[in-house]
Amino acid sequence: MQFGVDEAGKGPVVGSMFVAAVRAPESALPDGIDDSKRLTDANREALADRLRGDDRIETELVEVPPERIDAGNMNDLTVAAHAEAIDGVARKGDHGHCDAADVDAERFGNRVENRTETDATTEATHGADAADALVGAASVLAKSERERHVETLEGRFGEIGSGYPSDPTTRTFLRRYFDEHGRFPPPTRTSWATCASIRAGAEQTDIGGFGTDRR
Repeated sequence: MQFGVDEAGKGPVVGSMFVAAVRAPESALPDGIDDSKRLTDANREALADRLRGDDRIETELVEVPPERIDAGNMNDLTVAAHAEAIDGVARKGDHGHCDAADVDAERFGNRVENRTETDATTEATHGADAADALVGAASVLAKSERERHVETLEGRFGEIGSGYPSDPTTRTFLRRYFDEHGRFPPPTRTSWATCASIRAGAEQTDIGGFGTDRR
C-alpha cells in the first residue's frame, strides 16, 4: 500500500506545526485533491471532511507545539514528526512519498525513513503535494488542522492573522500583546527572529521613556 505525508505550519511565528500521513488506495481519494495552497478554503475543508469520513482511508496527524519548536531544531523536528506520522499508518512493505522539507530531497527522505520504526520505504521530492494524490491528501489534512488550530487561538486571543511573520496582522497582534503584558502569548515561537525584533523595539521605546510600566 502507498502513503503520503506533508506538513503545514512550518514557518509561522504563532501556533503549532502539523504533519499528516494518509494511507489509502488512490481510488479511494475524492476528486479534486491538490496541493492545499492551490485550493479555496471551502474546497479544502470539504475534501478534508471526506478524507476523515472514509473508512478506506487511514490518517495520522502529529502536532508539534511552539514549546517543542523553541526547544529543538526545526529540521530535526520536521523529520521526527514526519516519521511519527508514518508510524501511525504504515505497514511492513508499504511505500511512502513525502513533500521534501529540505533543499536536498533525497537526504530528507532518507532521514525520515531512518527515523521510522515501521518497515516501510520512504522517498521525498519537492512539489510532491501537487504531483502525488496521497501527498496532496496529506497536505489538505495538515492545512485543515492548522486552520482549525488558528481559529481556536483566535477564540482565545482575538484576531491573530495567519500566524506568519510576513503577515501585518500577526505582527501587530504580537506587538500589542507584548506591550500590554511584557511577554508573548503562550502559542508563540519565542525563538523566532520576529519576536527578537519586537522585543528589541519595545526595549528601545522603554529607553526613550515611552514604554509601558510593567512593574
